[in-house]
Amino acid sequence: MTFPQDPQDPNHQDHHDNDMHDEDEIIHEEEIEEIVGDDAEGDVAMDSDEDHEMGEGDEEMFLHNDSIAYFDAHKDSVFAIAQHPIYPQLIATGGSEGEGDDMPGKGYVVDTSAAVSRPVLPPSYQSDPSAGQQQNTELTPIFEIDGHTDSINALAFTLPKGDFLASAGMDGRLRVYAVSAGANQFQFSFLAESQETEEINWLLPCPSADFPNTLALGASDGSVWVFTIDASDSASPIQIVQSYFLHTGPCTAGAWSADGNLLATVSEDASMHVFDVWGVAAAKNLTTDNGQTVVSLTEADQRFAVEGGLYSVAISPSGNFVAAGGAGGNIKIVGLPRLSEPAPTKPTQSRPAPAIRGPAGRRMPAPSQRPSAAAAGAEPSAQAGAILASLAVQGDGIESLAFSPLPQTLLAAGSVDGSIAVYDSARSFAVRKHIRGAHEGESVVKVDFVKSATSQPGMHGWLLTSCGLDGVVRRWDLRGATASSQNMQSGAAVSGLLKEWRGHAGGEGGGVLGFVQGETGERVVTAGDDGVVLVFEA
Repeated sequence: MTFPQDPQDPNHQDHHDNDMHDEDEIIHEEEIEEIVGDDAEGDVAMDSDEDHEMGEGDEEMFLHNDSIAYFDAHKDSVFAIAQHPIYPQLIATGGSEGEGDDMPGKGYVVDTSAAVSRPVLPPSYQSDPSAGQQQNTELTPIFEIDGHTDSINALAFTLPKGDFLASAGMDGRLRVYAVSAGANQFQFSFLAESQETEEINWLLPCPSADFPNTLALGASDGSVWVFTIDASDSASPIQIVQSYFLHTGPCTAGAWSADGNLLATVSEDASMHVFDVWGVAAAKNLTTDNGQTVVSLTEADQRFAVEGGLYSVAISPSGNFVAAGGAGGNIKIVGLPRLSEPAPTKPTQSRPAPAIRGPAGRRMPAPSQRPSAAAAGAEPSAQAGAILASLAVQGDGIESLAFSPLPQTLLAAGSVDGSIAVYDSARSFAVRKHIRGAHEGESVVKVDFVKSATSQPGMHGWLLTSCGLDGVVRRWDLRGATASSQNMQSGAAVSGLLKEWRGHAGGEGGGVLGFVQGETGERVVTAGDDGVVLVFEA
């Protein structure tokens, strides 16, 4: 159902290959290169409960507010945050108008370019009462997102140019706004609304310029929808591309492949489906029996079964495999089909190697014919649907997964147990680092690699940002500090903690529920459970 005008707006304007055997590869804790405890000597000191006794709470908030700007118009938790791909100063945030069950959803768009950078000061500056308080910039909204009858819990600007802003809510509504920019002036106008399900859990833009202004969403009824937005079609500007109904439980997360051809989704029913959205795999006869997916795995396969469900998913940059994270700290690594042909190699006079037959009798290239890890970005490739590894280092649910940009080959996992685990896909998913207590025992909500560390040469693909329910955002340097160097380093150097930003309340009723950091990570903007949006500077 699509409404070309706003029904609530009276103005209407607004692995290395590793032979890719069929058996699971189990990673045990004794195989970990490095474990960073939360009590390692020399770690950056965390606050103790004593700091909050005897009326010192206000002073403590001041001492640990590292932000350069804030926005506090939200009346309840900020559940969603999105950043414009061309104008990163444009930030959209979403939540609700209050704590009541009948409170409508509410969102805002702010321009963070008003946030003034601070000079670098000595560490003792903020601890000196006579030094005076540095003033934060108060941000004001340039647009308000209305029309939802329940909380806004997902936001997205379309790619590649951010032509549209979409908001998704617990009311099942998908509302789309056209975005126009010129001479640093931004305008937003309501375009259309669609409601195909009762509650939307997540919303993701397709990353490929071949499929512009395309969005995917997952719903509480397990359905998955793909839409394309076309403002030139006044009768139906929100067009349904695909709809899928394979999950039997709520669809909890989704991930696009970099080329936009595949969409992986997971569910509380412990199933994972990788959809062939545009029919590219079907044209190559690479779909499963259902004709919709290239991979479909459920708990019926005991090697894939995760008791308690799946809650996070990510596809590697090369598209060779997908990682699904779930309850109990379980992560499953599954091979994906190669939809694009590898670059041709120079012919040689050597005798061709004999064919090797894989599962189901399919022909596989001989080892000498397979692309080396170095030539393929050091990522493994395997037959579609093959379970390459089962990882279970962390002790509780995997809330977030992220792959590093190539040429690095890292997979980071954030857990409810407060830890971050980092695996190396080029080394059979060996655990490079396990940072216990990364967020003081509180759940890690999100991990995300800095995509382009232009201001820090040599750091490309090594910088990881994380946030948690402790109310802190942290940045990690994942280079070095392996088992061989652990004896020579201690504390923060071993953990790789580069910086942390404080300002949000933590614990019950607090925490950071999400963040955006642009391409360079020079500014981090957060969505707080305390109803505040903060801007931090790296």
